[in-house]
Amino acid sequence: MSVARQNRWRFETVRDGVLQVLVVLFLAALPAFAATHPVPLDKNTDAAKCLECHSDKQQGKAIHSAMATGCMSCHEIRINKDVTRVKLITATPAALCLTCHADKNAADLKGTVHSPAVRDCLKCHDPHSSDNKNQLLKASAGGEKQNLCLSCHQIGLNVPEKGSRHAALDMGCETCHVTHKTGEKGKPEFDFHLTKAAPALCLDCHDAKDASLQKAHRNQPFSTANCLTCHDPHQSAAPKLMAKFVHPPFGEKTCEVCHEAAKDGKVVLTQTDVKALCVTCHDDKAKLIETAKVQHPGAAGDCTDCHNPHASKSPGLPKTDPVSICLGCHTDVADLEKKPVHHQPAFGQGCAVCHEPHGSARAKLLRAEGNALCLECHGKDTVPQRLEAQHLITIFDGKVRLPEDYFDKNKAYVLPLRYNLGHPVAQHPVANVMDPTNIHKVKNTLSCVRCHQPHAGGQPRLLVKDQQNNMAFCDNCHQNRLDMTQIVEAK
Repeated sequence: MSVARQNRWRFETVRDGVLQVLVVLFLAALPAFAATHPVPLDKNTDAAKCLECHSDKQQGKAIHSAMATGCMSCHEIRINKDVTRVKLITATPAALCLTCHADKNAADLKGTVHSPAVRDCLKCHDPHSSDNKNQLLKASAGGEKQNLCLSCHQIGLNVPEKGSRHAALDMGCETCHVTHKTGEKGKPEFDFHLTKAAPALCLDCHDAKDASLQKAHRNQPFSTANCLTCHDPHQSAAPKLMAKFVHPPFGEKTCEVCHEAAKDGKVVLTQTDVKALCVTCHDDKAKLIETAKVQHPGAAGDCTDCHNPHASKSPGLPKTDPVSICLGCHTDVADLEKKPVHHQPAFGQGCAVCHEPHGSARAKLLRAEGNALCLECHGKDTVPQRLEAQHLITIFDGKVRLPEDYFDKNKAYVLPLRYNLGHPVAQHPVANVMDPTNIHKVKNTLSCVRCHQPHAGGQPRLLVKDQQNNMAFCDNCHQNRLDMTQIVEAK
């Protein structure tokens, strides 16, 4: 026998031996993963037999209505030789729940669905019985150990020393929330599963005619205002549940800078209109809006179209949030949210991370030219500046403020570039390749957006035209795989 045949024989012998061992181990492990019943059962065993051992399943203040239809409405018995196994009649618990609770199917619902309700009903509910309504595993009120919601949400548990906490938290989360409530996306009532929208929700407990409440609001009309634009409904680092970012006159309680005494229950400004009032302090923004090379039509209206004049959860005081405040007008970008892969700044942090909201010298109101925009987050040489007192970091020379843990939570891929080379493989250029015979002439045009979409995509890495990350994508430019230096210019 030749040496090659001997080696092949040895390889096949060892391979077959390993496979036999793996099969034995797999078969031995099967009982550990299967729901093996401790005693033999008949295939047609009825619920009465089950309850001889599982009587606890029908005890409790809240018993699942399915219990009345019998155990076999959800479970089935399988017998293989002398082994009895009991399993669900569907592949997953969530699929089983949806056979009756089809109205909770996240695939058919519009708007924001509570995360566990998408695929894991048993994270909140006991499928048989419970001492809590709706068969909840725990109550929706009480301390950290007693409250089901606090198993995931740490709201109200870590209030800063000089901060404030909403007393309604002690009444239970269901005081304000309906977990499965959904509806039009973008409306807080549905996005946060509220029992009703603010201010009606707030006025259920807070009487707008209360003298102390009116005094706290400097006798300005507030009963029709959205309380959540100024107050955090759960906890705050400041007194009175104030939002994290406040307009200085409001924070300093110098309301008379902007307001005169209310008249006939209506707000009266110290200037003739909103814009005239804002430019008394923000004339630099007014000049930018008027003189910018690339103007933003949305910035030409009233400042309060986009900004809250009192407080906000985000820097810059956006009226809603830093994303939806822009998507209300830019519906073409809003439609991209349907794609499965999102660029975090576009749909997570806010459009103003990359775009100047008031006006810019660059096309599309971009904060930087070309690749410099992307490399502000994805470049290895950029170091965010810290604002320790405000717990923020800044990029783009301090023009953009972000939460201090922004880059810890959102792992931006840092490109290992050197002289504009190194992505997606070593020595691959990321910027225009110049003609070696004429350094002022571009031989091959290239930039980040040549390969990536800036807002959203259909595949990982946000590749253009929703293409997959494979050699077929590279073939768009490199059509000769034997000579990758041959480049085909994009059409």
